Amino acid sequence: MSALAATAPDAPVAQATLSIADAADGSRILALGGRLDAYSIAEVWAEALAALAAAPTRRIVVDAGAVDYCDGGGVAMLVDLLRQPRAAEAGVSVRGLRPEFQTLLDQFDLSVLAAPAAPPPLRVNAIEEIGRATATLGRDMRTQIEFIGNTSGALWYSMTHPHRVRWKDVWYTCEQVGANALPIVALISFLFGVILAFEAAVPMRQFGAEIFVADLIGLSILRELGPLMTAILLAGRSGAAFAAEIGTMKVNEELNALTTMGLDPVRFLVVTRIIASLLMVPLLSLFADLIGVLAGGLTMLSFNIPFVTYLKEVASIVNLKDVLLGLVKTPVFAILIAGIGCLRGLETQTGASAVGISATRAVVSGIVLLVAVDGIFAVIYYILDL
Repeated sequence: MSALAATAPDAPVAQATLSIADAADGSRILALGGRLDAYSIAEVWAEALAALAAAPTRRIVVDAGAVDYCDGGGVAMLVDLLRQPRAAEAGVSVRGLRPEFQTLLDQFDLSVLAAPAAPPPLRVNAIEEIGRATATLGRDMRTQIEFIGNTSGALWYSMTHPHRVRWKDVWYTCEQVGANALPIVALISFLFGVILAFEAAVPMRQFGAEIFVADLIGLSILRELGPLMTAILLAGRSGAAFAAEIGTMKVNEELNALTTMGLDPVRFLVVTRIIASLLMVPLLSLFADLIGVLAGGLTMLSFNIPFVTYLKEVASIVNLKDVLLGLVKTPVFAILIAGIGCLRGLETQTGASAVGISATRAVVSGIVLLVAVDGIFAVIYYILDL
């Protein structure tokens, strides 16, 4: 028998004991006792491994009935003894361990620990990296094209079978996308109108042309900034919410449950959100236009421009065509916001950060596409002289 002691600075003496005996059935008994902690197991651990190596063909039984204390270090030693490569008839087993210590030991999957570690990933050159990025882009484009096809078919089915649309969910999503977004849309539109008026009025004041600030505000907000800023806000607010909701459902395997019940996730989840966005984005854009123009008028009061004069100047330069040119974009913006958000949610992978990644991708790709589409509309308007 060997009695071993080791001390750590400012720590009490910790004892661990090991005795080796042969049983009548031919097995070898390793009897552990005392405290199995990080300070006392070093030599006991080495002796136990030596005992296993000395009897490669005999069954080993680790008797832990006399163990009074066992922490992570002691459990690590027991796991190491159990995972030693040995023949099937010469295995290692542990008996007599107190329940609270056995619970710690049961947390480890020995089959996983026995498997060889995965080799480190090979470093790839720049050409291979470019190829992988291109392949990923191609798969992403294919997924988007398939999603556009599935969504178009589902929307057409909903148009031809309106009674099959889950209108209760549509109205609920309208409340989330539209009514609940009014405060933030009003705040951003008001601040944009104020900032635009101040930034334009200061240089124009040098030439006594402050009144023409009304023309700038009316045209820029109604044709461009009102719809675009509303769409960007909704991409960050509602698009991310759509991706997070559907992504959470996928992580929880609720989408698989819908498919098992014979329900199409695109028709069941995506269509309602796209319809709600199509209904709400134009209305929110009109609201943003109104708030932005009014904010510019309030700002011009500080430059001694009466509010009535400001409104008359806006009415003289802005007509119904300008309002409609801004609103024409909003259905496209609505489809992009809802479609990208739902697509990123359906693409969610497994893992703790998967939903967050999907929401981030929805916001980034949604804003980029919104700005790109707005630029395309600007070019079209220029070519058509609108």
